[in-house]
Amino acid sequence: MQKLVVLSGAGVSAESGINTFRDADGLWEGYDVMEVASPQGWEKNPALVLDFYNQRRRQLKSVLPNKAHRLIAELEHHFEVNVITQNVDNLHERAGSTNILHLHGELKKVRSVRNESLILPWEGDIVLGDLASDNQQLRPHIVWFGEAVPAMEKAMHLVANCDICIIVGTSMQVYPAAGLVDFVGASKPIYYIDPNPAYIQNSQVQVIKHKATKGMEILFNKLIDTL
Repeated sequence: MQKLVVLSGAGVSAESGINTFRDADGLWEGYDVMEVASPQGWEKNPALVLDFYNQRRRQLKSVLPNKAHRLIAELEHHFEVNVITQNVDNLHERAGSTNILHLHGELKKVRSVRNESLILPWEGDIVLGDLASDNQQLRPHIVWFGEAVPAMEKAMHLVANCDICIIVGTSMQVYPAAGLVDFVGASKPIYYIDPNPAYIQNSQVQVIKHKATKGMEILFNKLIDTL
């Protein structure tokens, strides 16, 4: 069975109603992204940061996976699929994908401010005073701007060993995630789905200039026809 890697970004979840900050002049749900997604923002106003992610966590209850999520999950019937996502929501999981690597963390998890490996599942709100087992404040399990991306090494391995790569719903502007495409093996096909695709200097790239749902429908049918 061929190995297929999907690199997904905010454009996949946008059609489910989850906004992307890069579509709104650096604002994320009305907030300056550096105030709510950086170590400096946390130091300055941890209560604001906790409230911001509490709102995002609650929002997950009101949104559903869309057709792009479901088609990506359905590819598992035909390929060995790994999803590497920049998204912190759980819509890939809810659509049925089983092998998901979250590069930038997960809304449904929290961790100790001191020990980044002390990670817990979390459903409700986090407030100041909620402590991990090491008696340190809990924070969202999110990789903020300026922080290392622990999952990058595994992501690079998956991409380097894939037979087919799909890039969907990402601006290809956020590094180091955007650099993963450079690890795709020579001659391996790369399909890039985005209504406003960034230029990628790579002859392996085939652009499908549509939003995630329509683009995934086109590509899904194309891939199945080649089996």
